[in-house]
Amino acid sequence: MFAVFLINFVKFLLIALEIAIIGRVLLSWVDQRGRSGLSQFLIMFTEPVLAPIRRFLPATGGLDFAPLIVILVLGAIVRNLR
Repeated sequence: MFAVFLINFVKFLLIALEIAIIGRVLLSWVDQRGRSGLSQFLIMFTEPVLAPIRRFLPATGGLDFAPLIVILVLGAIVRNLR
């Protein structure tokens, strides 16, 4: 019973992280400098996950593929948790 709770809790946290990353991407189109409080919170919350991925990706100009890669990996993890 505790294992089911723990798995569901981890799924919830991973989905919340996915939503935060999507929110950060969407807000970056509107608030590019991250001046609003929500933008600053999302940057603070998601940067520890996105920064290590960015270090391994080649420079692609103005495109940041780190959120896409993290969302794909998190989605695969969530789908495979039982």
